[in-house]
Amino acid sequence: MRFAIPLILLAAAPAFAEQDGRVSWDGTLYGYATRTSLRADSVLDPGNRLARLVQASDTAELRMNLKAENEAVRLTARPIVSVREQRNAFGAQAPHEGYLSQWQLRVRVAEGWNVAAGREVFNWGAGQFRSPSSPYYFDNGRSDPMRELSGMDNLKVAWTPDVQHSVTLAHIVRSGHAAQPDQWRDSWLMKLDLRGEAWASGAVAAKAQGVRAFLGAHAQYTASDMLLLYGELGSSARPSALVSPADMAQPFALQAVSPRRTSALAGASYTFEDGRSLAVEYLHDGYGYTTAEASAYFSRAAASPLSAGMALAYAPRLLGRDYLHMVWQSNLMESDEYWRLMYTHNVTDGSDQVAAYGETALNTHLSAFAMLMWNVGNARQELPALLTRSATLGLKVVLP
Repeated sequence: MRFAIPLILLAAAPAFAEQDGRVSWDGTLYGYATRTSLRADSVLDPGNRLARLVQASDTAELRMNLKAENEAVRLTARPIVSVREQRNAFGAQAPHEGYLSQWQLRVRVAEGWNVAAGREVFNWGAGQFRSPSSPYYFDNGRSDPMRELSGMDNLKVAWTPDVQHSVTLAHIVRSGHAAQPDQWRDSWLMKLDLRGEAWASGAVAAKAQGVRAFLGAHAQYTASDMLLLYGELGSSARPSALVSPADMAQPFALQAVSPRRTSALAGASYTFEDGRSLAVEYLHDGYGYTTAEASAYFSRAAASPLSAGMALAYAPRLLGRDYLHMVWQSNLMESDEYWRLMYTHNVTDGSDQVAAYGETALNTHLSAFAMLMWNVGNARQELPALLTRSATLGLKVVLP
């Protein structure tokens, strides 16, 4: 059943063509190798015996986009086929998989009304580092150009009366192809979008069984041809919250559901005359630890392997409360080469991460790319707690 949708699309292609429909496809074939240096004195994962992180991997991956549409119906699919070999000090594995990261069957039932079923990435807002306004993709993948997000299985109805307004109501059947455990199974999402000539905004509400509702919002304002201002926020209660009291006399405590917390991001992006751009963002994550709580977290983890395992398994999505993130990148309109420099500073504990991505075209179909990452700090700081650096080198072929 994994490739039922692509097969349906291919089978339906002649019918779409006969009814003045359009059928198209494209794809990218990747081949790349990644090497990672783990922290030798890690407090959370001594000797890599708990997390069993991959230290070397070689990957071949095909990512495709398929589409068939006419005036009333649109069918799209993004199948992924991946073959890889992963190695660490404990041995090698060769996990292979084929799945649909996204697919959708959308039907226009009336002027301004659409209904759809499929697997969709509900990702919005302009934030690069994290996306507080999304209940599903706090880590939106924009800091990693190689990352492929998998969508949420859903049934959706959308009303767009004009270009300024739209309302979406979706029933989330489950969280994609590999989410376990699945906190969003059989849940609901509502989203309202408003747009003006120089601004756009959205409000989000999501509700899962047994958990308080997620509430979020995002907005952006184009102040000039060069300056974009934006912000996001989200408020919710998270399951399985690990409490790390600042008082070391108290142990870890695991809450079934955390108190409601709020996270917010503010950012600005400036585009220079040559097309290069600089984005600066500040994130406050209310679910993370204070400086004292983060210090106590590492001290408790160092006490025993059991404590370290608990610290790894139930850690919050970010350990700190406050982060600075900067992105300096080349002109996105240049087709022959692209580069991106990223810097992240954990204000709570002082650790840093520096990353660089570069891509250059060798010919019209073949490109070479590389991604490097360094974590700076000690074993009791978040960003370098597990690994110190990694490097990825690869080639990609554009199809057809």
